[in-house]
Amino acid sequence: MNTQAEAILQGKPTSVGALLNWRAEQTPHTEAFRYPDGNDVWQSLTWAQTKQRVHEIAAGLLTLDVGQEERVAIAAPTRIEWVLIDLAISAIGAATTTIYPNTAPDDFQYIIGHSASKVLVADNAEQAAKLDGGADQVRAVVLFDGEGDGERTLSWQQLIARGKQRLNEDPGCVDAAREGIGLDSLATLIYTSGTTGRPKGVELTQRNWIYEGFAVEKLELISFNDLQYLWLPLSHVFGKCLLAIQVAIGFASAVDGRVDRIVANLGATNPTFMCGAPRIYEKVRATVLSSNSTGVKGAIARWAFSVGKESHPYRLAGRPLPGLLGLQYKVADKLVFHKLRERLGGRIRFMVSGSAKLNVKVQGWFYSAGLVVIEGYGLTETTAFSFVNLPSEPRFGTVGKVAPGSEVRIAEDGEVLLRGPGVMRGYHNADDLTAEAIVDGWFHTGDVGELDAEGNLTLTDRKKDVMKTSGGKYVAPQKVEGALVAAIPFVSQAVVVGDGRKYISALLTLDADNVKRWAAVHGMPDADYAEIVASDKTREAVQGFIDQANATLERWETVKKFVILPQEFSVDGGEVTPSMKIRRASIAKRFADEIDSMYEREPDDE
Repeated sequence: MNTQAEAILQGKPTSVGALLNWRAEQTPHTEAFRYPDGNDVWQSLTWAQTKQRVHEIAAGLLTLDVGQEERVAIAAPTRIEWVLIDLAISAIGAATTTIYPNTAPDDFQYIIGHSASKVLVADNAEQAAKLDGGADQVRAVVLFDGEGDGERTLSWQQLIARGKQRLNEDPGCVDAAREGIGLDSLATLIYTSGTTGRPKGVELTQRNWIYEGFAVEKLELISFNDLQYLWLPLSHVFGKCLLAIQVAIGFASAVDGRVDRIVANLGATNPTFMCGAPRIYEKVRATVLSSNSTGVKGAIARWAFSVGKESHPYRLAGRPLPGLLGLQYKVADKLVFHKLRERLGGRIRFMVSGSAKLNVKVQGWFYSAGLVVIEGYGLTETTAFSFVNLPSEPRFGTVGKVAPGSEVRIAEDGEVLLRGPGVMRGYHNADDLTAEAIVDGWFHTGDVGELDAEGNLTLTDRKKDVMKTSGGKYVAPQKVEGALVAAIPFVSQAVVVGDGRKYISALLTLDADNVKRWAAVHGMPDADYAEIVASDKTREAVQGFIDQANATLERWETVKKFVILPQEFSVDGGEVTPSMKIRRASIAKRFADEIDSMYEREPDDE
């Protein structure tokens, strides 16, 4: 471990459970969490109250004989109970196994069994039913919502009641249970929703989480006075990382994982920052574009964003806008931009995009409106945060510089290699896979990238995904797909194909809400989704947008043909993972006929 990493960890708590105690001592009466109750009224917890509730739940887990580093699985969407149970697991030195709530029963049972989880905490009985008699080692099931029998199945209230009784009998039982847990102890098992084969269990230690929290603090990216809007899946390493960062720095979070409530809740809670995957930012942009596509309103919006784009070089360089441009930007802000910022709560300082590559065009669109979306990068195996831009000096198209205390180098073949306290301990029960991934302390990310003179990383693609046309040209799918998503305002998903073929083609799915909004102002106000997707008018519009995307690509990267599919890719269909990563092989197999139809008569040019 390098000197900077040692300095970051020096004198810090040595486990997440100890970190929560430390935070509650430092700022007991400040707000920690805000959450909606059953009537959608926002409630609040201080850090002292959070510690008290966490210890009650932790003591309840002790009544289920959960020991140090034993796994407790959580299968539920993001909600305040997820936060509390996760912290409770840490409080007694046990380890969390995270499971996406949309995980299919087969993978669900595999994760429970492979992780040897002793307790399952599920959102409801339907989620718990995925066990289906499997995983004999599970000694108890806890339901956030639903009734329990008080023995093998406990309701949330029953678990808390047992914990309160245990604390009355032994007030120090929680901290005592954690004695001996240190930086190298297992804290979390997160199963990567692999695009091929079974999920791999990534072992993350107490050191990983403590480092993540205080490395971000060192950047001064987030302050103690900030309020986060937290909706990301806590089963994903990105969402889980945000909890560790929060406890280390001490800011508050408004927690609600319901995606359809994001915009309304931003207005209700007025956060100062939010993190999300690129799809959220793409959808916000697409909604605005499709809503303001015609008439005077559309013309004003287009003019405003053209002015915003013209302002970029000055604002990014920290220079004042020239006289006329400055006046135009003020007008654009009054007519258009401030309304968008108000819809997002009115206090957003910055937003963070992670888990996939963010399109520069989308990033620039938000920046035009005075909303800074910075990009970060990391993997489950590196505890999420490995690189991040800073709002004060965003570098569009890059994921910023490596985290303090971590090291990066680019291999001869362009692969990004990482070393530092954020790198996982290894893959669970898979020493051979661990040895392949971590060589001489360097984790091989599988991503291809470049470092500029200032140390900012630009990612080009996944090493295994790069395609090669029959003409010998290499194509990075993510670059082309990003261009399509940025150009087509109502697209939902874009997957390019063409490995070994003469040219590149695309499979597209459309966002139902946005394409209906678009259709309503383009002569199809009463058409249903199927009619819109199949119409010649939609196809003509998509072709026009693809032509715009092609203008930003190299000749061999341009999309020659496309097929609009009648439904979105789904987990149930096997086309995407529970974390919404594209399964390219599954898509190629399922839509082989559609793909072949685009190559029945290949044009002579590439």
